[in-house]
Amino acid sequence: MNRLPAGSKPCAGQCLGMVTACFAGVLLPAATAVAQPAFPSQPIRLIVAFPAGGGTDITARLVAEQMRQTLGVSIVVENRAGASGMIGTGAVAKAKPDGYTILANSGEVAVNPHLYKPMPYDWDSELTPVTLMVRVPNVLAVNPDVPAKTVAELVAFAKANPGKLTFSSSGIGNPQQLTGELFNRMAGVNIIHVPYKGAAPQIADVVGRHITMTFVSIGAALPFIESGRLRALGVTSSARVSALPNVPPISDTPGLAGFEVVNFFGMMAPAGLPAPVLKTLNSAAVQALKVPEVVTKLRELGFEPAPSTPEQFREFIRVETAKFGRIVVEAGIKAEQ
Repeated sequence: MNRLPAGSKPCAGQCLGMVTACFAGVLLPAATAVAQPAFPSQPIRLIVAFPAGGGTDITARLVAEQMRQTLGVSIVVENRAGASGMIGTGAVAKAKPDGYTILANSGEVAVNPHLYKPMPYDWDSELTPVTLMVRVPNVLAVNPDVPAKTVAELVAFAKANPGKLTFSSSGIGNPQQLTGELFNRMAGVNIIHVPYKGAAPQIADVVGRHITMTFVSIGAALPFIESGRLRALGVTSSARVSALPNVPPISDTPGLAGFEVVNFFGMMAPAGLPAPVLKTLNSAAVQALKVPEVVTKLRELGFEPAPSTPEQFREFIRVETAKFGRIVVEAGIKAEQ
């Protein structure tokens, strides 16, 4: 029969407690994991940083509907417009990083840091890129009275009339203004910028022959181009756009090689998003952007679907931020007061 060493006491209670504690230590994480529902388990709020009916909003709603089908939860689109996209973007930057509040924003996220000091948030440290959704080339279009039929002829016309030509955009600091300022610098011309509050008045004054030309979203300009009230001369991307297959890139023009400025719409979330949640959101959004019906609709609007990994989207924004920053400095662009 086994005997305990002299001076030892039975440890049945103590050993039982230790064993129980050990099992508890093993079971507790498992129980906790089981208690946490898989993502997503409730509706997702998608904040659009611009008004309803605009390009960012349309893209967000198309993608949200497909994501709803994939994820099995409703996605509620909420427009929080204002301050060049900073109101909606700032709301998401301060939201809980659980994946239930996400953002659809545009190229302003790369432009605003150069125009507004101080910024209410730092996108690189307070937001998590999910995916680039679409690249948005603009079209250079002139009113029918302008004699130029090509970008090269427009440059010659502008050089012959320095300071007399005008171009419209959707506002101060808008990527469209930056496109026009880059065009001025690369072409060696002086076409005066006239800002508007949105695409409708921006186009109306070109159609009405009050403004010489515009850099504008293809979707907004297409009905006017097709009816002959605007003449399209070039697109601002480095390749042709499916919505305007017969319109060449501005960069095809001698002296303008390398010209490219595109707006973009992307999806983001608060910083600190758990990796599995980010993976789920990215996968659903990328899948949505590859659905043939969605691709067709976006291309009809002049948008080019461009789904990406989160890392690719972050690097894309950094590159665009640097590009926009150079244009802002060289053109001396100041934010509206």
